[in-house]
Amino acid sequence: MTRLDLKENGLSGKIPPGLDVLSNLEWLRLSYNRLSGEIPPELGNLSNLGNLSLSFNQLSGEIPPELGSLSNLESLFLRENQLTGEVLPELGSLSNLITLSLSGNQLSGEIPSELGGLSNLQELSLYDNELSGEMPLELGSLPNLRLLRLSDNQLSGEILPELGSLSNLEELTMDENRLSGEIPPELGSLSSLTLLLLGKNQLSGEIPPELGSLSNLQVLYLGSNQLSGEIPPELGSLSNMLWLLLDDNQLSGEIPPELGSISGLQELLLNVNQLSGEIPPELGGLSNLVTLYLSENQLSGCIPSSLQDVERNDLSDTGLEFCG
Repeated sequence: MTRLDLKENGLSGKIPPGLDVLSNLEWLRLSYNRLSGEIPPELGNLSNLGNLSLSFNQLSGEIPPELGSLSNLESLFLRENQLTGEVLPELGSLSNLITLSLSGNQLSGEIPSELGGLSNLQELSLYDNELSGEMPLELGSLPNLRLLRLSDNQLSGEILPELGSLSNLEELTMDENRLSGEIPPELGSLSSLTLLLLGKNQLSGEIPPELGSLSNLQVLYLGSNQLSGEIPPELGSLSNMLWLLLDDNQLSGEIPPELGSISGLQELLLNVNQLSGEIPPELGGLSNLVTLYLSENQLSGCIPSSLQDVERNDLSDTGLEFCG
């Protein structure tokens, strides 16, 4: 037997340690069940294992360091359990690993620098845990990384400028942490990026105009930080943008009329800032706009009448009347 796939079978109880007798096993999928207890360290004896999926169960305890012996492992899915303890440095020995998904647990401690040696890694998902400390510099050395998901932890320190060298990166999500400092302009080099989530941190400084070079970006979430300065007009070049969320900061100056060039824009959140001047009429040309929040600023003039049809808005709370 080389494959054992029992996902979504309503299984309960513990994972039997005797599974290691299946020495030829290449795939072990027990996800989407009701399995409980700890992950048996004996699974580390399955030397041919290429895929181990235990996600969406009720597993507890720590990740056994013996899993670091699975030299052929390409995918490790342990997400959505009740695992505790640290992300083990032994996982950095899995040189063939392509996907490491540990999100939705109760893992704590720092991200081990050893993960920066996983040269084949394409997905690193650690979101929705209790991880702390600064991001290890070595993560900026992962040449094939496409998805870096670190949201909803307690990570601190600054965003690594080295992440700008990850040329294949498509998703960078680090919202809901305790990150501080400025947004590195080097992130503007991530030409494949579609999703950039940095909201709900303690970021300061200005929004780098270099982000306007992210031609494939669809979602930019910088809300609930301490960002200041003006909104870069270069963001109007983001022709694939669907959601632009800059709310709850300290942004000043006028709303750039260039934002009206983002033809596919569906959500624009600029509320709770210090923006001034008039609402640019160019925003009225955004035919796909569904959500527009502008309240709690210092805007003047009148609201372009073309914005009356925006489905979800707070225009009545801006203190302005519609033009004409």
